[in-house]
Amino acid sequence: MGSNRTEANVSVFRSLDWFTIILYILLVSAGAVSIYAASYDFDNASMFDFAEFSGKQFLWIGLSLFIGCIILLLDYRIYEAYAYPIYGVVILILIATIFLAPDIKGSRSWLVFGPISLQPAEFGKFATALALAKLFDSYNFALNTKISNYFRALIIIFLPICLILLQRETGSALVYTSLIFVLYREGMSGLVLFSVFCAVLYFVVAVKFTTPLVMGIPAGEFSVFVIILVIYAAMLLLYCRDFIIARNVIIGFIASGLLAALLWVCGLHINGLVFFLVVLGLAIAYTLLAMFHHRIEKFLVTVAFAVVSVLFLFSVNYVFGNVLEPHQQLRIKVALGIEEDLRGAGYNVNQSKIAIGSGGLTGKGFLNGTQTKLKYVPEQHTDFIFCTIGEEEGFAGSATVLVLFLALILRLIHIAERQRKPFGRVYSYCVVSFLIFHLCINIGMVIGLCPVIGIPLPFFSYGGSALWGFTILLFILLRIDASRKERRD
Repeated sequence: MGSNRTEANVSVFRSLDWFTIILYILLVSAGAVSIYAASYDFDNASMFDFAEFSGKQFLWIGLSLFIGCIILLLDYRIYEAYAYPIYGVVILILIATIFLAPDIKGSRSWLVFGPISLQPAEFGKFATALALAKLFDSYNFALNTKISNYFRALIIIFLPICLILLQRETGSALVYTSLIFVLYREGMSGLVLFSVFCAVLYFVVAVKFTTPLVMGIPAGEFSVFVIILVIYAAMLLLYCRDFIIARNVIIGFIASGLLAALLWVCGLHINGLVFFLVVLGLAIAYTLLAMFHHRIEKFLVTVAFAVVSVLFLFSVNYVFGNVLEPHQQLRIKVALGIEEDLRGAGYNVNQSKIAIGSGGLTGKGFLNGTQTKLKYVPEQHTDFIFCTIGEEEGFAGSATVLVLFLALILRLIHIAERQRKPFGRVYSYCVVSFLIFHLCINIGMVIGLCPVIGIPLPFFSYGGSALWGFTILLFILLRIDASRKERRD
């Protein structure tokens, strides 16, 4: 019995994707060195001093490797069999966190156990990924067979999002929205992704361009209405594939625009809101009348898209002004260039961009970053760790880090596509989605392309919870992948 278990364990380690493990070790090691550089001062001791951030990070790395080995030694069937119970336990912990966690900078997302603090939201990722994978591995489960299947998948995703939002931890909650890419991979219509993209575009344009007024409405709203009309005509042409209806709608839009311009020149000013609603309403009415000679499903989707787009536009100002907190509004304004606030909300990003820009091509050298050493960038060992890499290692070092992440992401996609069961494939893409979202948002935040929402850089930012969370995510994937050969043998 014991010899069989030993042989099974040896087989697991032979079947592991060692390229992924090497990339993991390179990233976490580079992260610990970067943390040492970010927190270094001339009184610092060794990099491995447990009194320093880098020493603690090496301790977290050691514990992460231990956790990873335990995960690899467990039977792969455990993760599939206990996916729902694991998810349920983590949900209960997230609920408890709302009431038990102390208030830290306005957030109740950390459970404190003496000298150790843990953020359950980080561990919710692997639990949610397991539950989603288990759902898709159910007998005869497919997204497009029943509308209820969509609701089941969305409940698994949005339950932790809601609980984390109640902890007032917006950044960690947004990470879970990346799982929409998993749903797309498993058969969700591309229109959903397109709708999400349009919603982001509408929001950004409407918020950023509040002045000047065009036809009596803000320039942002005017621009969004034009975008909606263009998309509506494009969907009729490319999605519904009806050239005649699309042509007539486009001609109507152009004629309406010319008429409005002519009336404006003649001194008759038309309110932009009324104008666009009338033009779009007439286009929709024409579409509804003309589509009865066709299969109507796609036309109805196009009409619904236009109506929902307008309703979403009307909600933007309310959400931005009443739902978002003042500090969140300010961060968005800073990211969009509406306000600078270099001494307040924009201070971190401004100092971060100065640090990265000063690194040049090859950087100032290890431990020679002036912005880093003089502590100009707050949180530079956590969320803003990438600015340390940019300053000391320059473009070359930053590009090397991004290449390592790209290699890891491409490898994980390769692993996902070679899985023989939906469980392994869906779980793999969950890991890929979380990793890409963290990487893009964190670096976008550091260079000023995204609002500051407190998302760590995987394997680099200081902290045990994030490192352990991603380690568990990755090593469960490696264990599931290794089981392919076990089942084949």
